[in-house]
Amino acid sequence: MTNITLPDGKIIKFKKPVTGSEVAEKISKSLAKQALIMSVNGELKDLYHTIKEDSSVKIFTAKDPEGLEVIRHDTAHIMAMAVQELYPGTQVTIGPVIENGFYYDFARKEPFTSEDLNKIEKRMSEIVDKDVKTKREIWEREKAINHFKKIGEKYKAEIIESIPKNEELSIYHHGETWHDLCRGPHLVSSGKIGKAFKLTKVSGAYWRGDSKNEMLQRIYGTGWANQKDLDNYLKRIEEAEKRDHRKLGKEMDLFHFREESPGSVFWHEKGWSLFQKLVDYMRDRQKKAGYKEINTPEILDRSLWEKSGHWDKFGEHMYTSTTPDEKVFAIKPMNCPGCVQVFNQGLKSYRDLPLKMSEFGKVHRYEPSGALHGLMRVRAFTQDDAHIFCTEEQITEESLSVTNLILDIYKDLGFKNVILKYSDRPEVRVGDDKVWDKSESALLDAVKATKLEYTINKGEGAFYGPKIEFVLRDAIGRDWQCGTLQVDLNLPERLGASFVDKDGAKKVPVMLHRALFGSLERFIGILIENYAGKLPFWISPLQIVVIPVSDEFDKYAIDVANKLRNVGLNCEVDLKNHNLNYKIREHSLTKVPVLLICGKKEVDSDSVTIRKLDNKKQENMKLKEFIKKYSALNQASLN
Repeated sequence: MTNITLPDGKIIKFKKPVTGSEVAEKISKSLAKQALIMSVNGELKDLYHTIKEDSSVKIFTAKDPEGLEVIRHDTAHIMAMAVQELYPGTQVTIGPVIENGFYYDFARKEPFTSEDLNKIEKRMSEIVDKDVKTKREIWEREKAINHFKKIGEKYKAEIIESIPKNEELSIYHHGETWHDLCRGPHLVSSGKIGKAFKLTKVSGAYWRGDSKNEMLQRIYGTGWANQKDLDNYLKRIEEAEKRDHRKLGKEMDLFHFREESPGSVFWHEKGWSLFQKLVDYMRDRQKKAGYKEINTPEILDRSLWEKSGHWDKFGEHMYTSTTPDEKVFAIKPMNCPGCVQVFNQGLKSYRDLPLKMSEFGKVHRYEPSGALHGLMRVRAFTQDDAHIFCTEEQITEESLSVTNLILDIYKDLGFKNVILKYSDRPEVRVGDDKVWDKSESALLDAVKATKLEYTINKGEGAFYGPKIEFVLRDAIGRDWQCGTLQVDLNLPERLGASFVDKDGAKKVPVMLHRALFGSLERFIGILIENYAGKLPFWISPLQIVVIPVSDEFDKYAIDVANKLRNVGLNCEVDLKNHNLNYKIREHSLTKVPVLLICGKKEVDSDSVTIRKLDNKKQENMKLKEFIKKYSALNQASLN
């Protein structure tokens, strides 16, 4: 007798060992048709896996994340199968599921083309129509190595050789001939995949991600539960390409990158203006919230990083230098240790706490060249860090204060859809459990007080304390993890921070790590893409361009621009020898929010004609009235 316990607690009895498909059939015929994989005592298994003892079982369909993932995993296999059928001699290497899809790396001399992708897609559809069956086998290690070497799959043999000897090797067969090394699970047959997939692009990828190895070809694809979801995703991708901050950054003349300094931003005048506007805004908000701004050195002795623990845990990402006197220094990858040194200057009392220190600190972290991505993933960036030194009793109040500040700032910048992720203690951690209890409770109270949607990531906190991550949802539905709030029970003690408590005894403060944007560079990339380059007026790097209709009105246009600059508006005058329509089109492409047209009518009435971005309607307004109105707009989010 095999007893199967379902998620609702119901028990189904079978007289003999049973497969997942049989369990689904017993529950309902409609579920059996939709079933894709199952979990047995929490472990994902193929539906044809035989359950031989009493177990808890859950069936997954395409509506579940687990079901969608297995669809993508099978689609990746069917893609590799199609590639090897169409292009004999091509070797398959690694093919995982990724966010929204999958990829497979192939070793092939000839490059894949867009026409090849169309052929591969067509063959994949044919394999799905054939509904070829899936079979799982366990092979001995030597048999597997010899087999893949014999059929010319040297990469696959190398993977097997690197797998620990005590680990089970499973081979999945799709149909009679095609097979691959894989942990699984997989669908029972190719027909279960459906046709909601699309191959999206080809790129280069080094074998095992190491630039010293051979270059392979990576084919990316996306897979979904149905055609509607696929179509929606492809529309989002198309929209995302239009909003790509790298493309818009070039069009708007904001920044560029160079091979001489990979992962570092070369800011142009307009881009730097946008950067500084965000810094000024943040500085103003932080000052009003009681933060004291500091600045610490970018290069610090190795000994400090060893004390803080960063050398052991982060050393491979740090840029280091040895001086002629053989001292080792590192360019800081984060601001925390330097901030603690400022706190340590002078005796601190409990009356000084909470002490809030902010810093716009430039940090440097080595990222593999293949991971770099415009402003979103760089090697040199500016963190809008703050560190709050407080007592254990103050954690709750300060956590809520930080959370409210972060949410209010996001709202000012147009992000109202924010999701919180709360992570509690990991298995390996430092600090007393009683302090962890207080820290976790304080952070969770702050999360609940926001009344926002939140998820709990069990055991995903930092080794030194629990944390909150702030996830923004942009205009086209993408999620971006930006701000963080972390409770640190470790670093202050390691670096000798202390304060004198009410009883005269020295105590170690709790340190809250707080970032609002995380990285200013990355946040600017997110802003550009969220607004498709059409930034809110108050942070636009160039807010207004004054355009005289002809050169006889140049003097008036210059006078208008000077008056606008005098009240703090970013303004330029276009005196180039082009016609009016050309100028309007040019500045619209660079996403200038407001164009002011000046001709005889405007000169005679001391007015300007306003043309807003994406609005062909024009409005005439007295210059004094315009200055008053747009000065107020410029200050709207700073008050």
